[in-house]
Amino acid sequence: MLLSEYDYDLPEELIAQLPADKRENSRMMVLSRNDKTISHKHFYDIVDLLDENTLLVMNNTKVLPARLIGHKDTGAKIEVFLLKQTDNTKHLWDVLIKPSKRVKPDTIIKISDELSVKVIKRLEENGEWLVELVFSGNNVLDVLHRNGQIPLPPYIERKIANEDLKKLDFERYQTVYAKDEGSVAAPTAGLHFTEEILDKLQKKGIELCYVTLNVGLGTFRPVQCENVENHKMHSETFEISEKAAEQINNAKISGKKIVAVGTTTVRTLETAYQKYGCIKACQDHSELFIYPPYEFKVIDNLITNFHLPKSTLLMLVSALAGKDFIFKAYREAIENKYRFFSYGDCMYIK
Repeated sequence: MLLSEYDYDLPEELIAQLPADKRENSRMMVLSRNDKTISHKHFYDIVDLLDENTLLVMNNTKVLPARLIGHKDTGAKIEVFLLKQTDNTKHLWDVLIKPSKRVKPDTIIKISDELSVKVIKRLEENGEWLVELVFSGNNVLDVLHRNGQIPLPPYIERKIANEDLKKLDFERYQTVYAKDEGSVAAPTAGLHFTEEILDKLQKKGIELCYVTLNVGLGTFRPVQCENVENHKMHSETFEISEKAAEQINNAKISGKKIVAVGTTTVRTLETAYQKYGCIKACQDHSELFIYPPYEFKVIDNLITNFHLPKSTLLMLVSALAGKDFIFKAYREAIENKYRFFSYGDCMYIK
């Protein structure tokens, strides 16, 4: 299977730079796999499209303010992008540094009067760096909230420092059900939900379930090899609680439809089943790369955003709905001027 088979041309103006005026007002393309039909709705229509025979599974991870902008003592501007904490007691983190050629071990990057980053060493195998966050006190999250920025994807441009936009991104690049901070990107399919829609779904008899996968760069790193099967996914941690495992297993036994919100939820559930032969409470990691002709073991339907060309996410939805049908849907989305990527519109594959 070739990478070039998953390419498509997207007009730049269709890359959403801002969220919809209201979360639920995003457009939603509905793909029916049974009869290969496509219809056009809005996200608030999801209440009518799901019935009481449904378990809706969502990823409740929360996005860290993981982007730090600082300077060396020479005045050179340096960006530090936090990936994951590797030692809680010493505040050691794996990070990306840009421009990396300006730093070396023991370089100090001053973020603010209360926070500095000390470079420890380069992690040669993947271009990342090990650093120590230096600050007073013990609550690193409080410090990051005061000094960090929400790590928007590079296709969302914020060239001018704008406090209103910064406030908007802090609120809207986060799901309303986000719980524990640990992700460097939002599980964007969940951005369309509101408390009101979740309440309406529950009143209709639809069961809600939450798992956690901390979204890392692996989800978004480009596939570099032309032979797709040679691509290796970056490891991402996930957790399934006792309650969630019971809900999912009971849903499977009773014949409920399991509707996943987002590709990260899909990878959490499918990884757990692949490792254990069922869904069980666990803390584990996923390196699962889903591409055609993958056979899904847990999920039935999927709510997902529109994905980048040549991405592992585009391959995942192609495995679920069929590559030809997905590319037909993407062509129709472009013709109808749907908004693409993180802040964009979504599709429901049923």
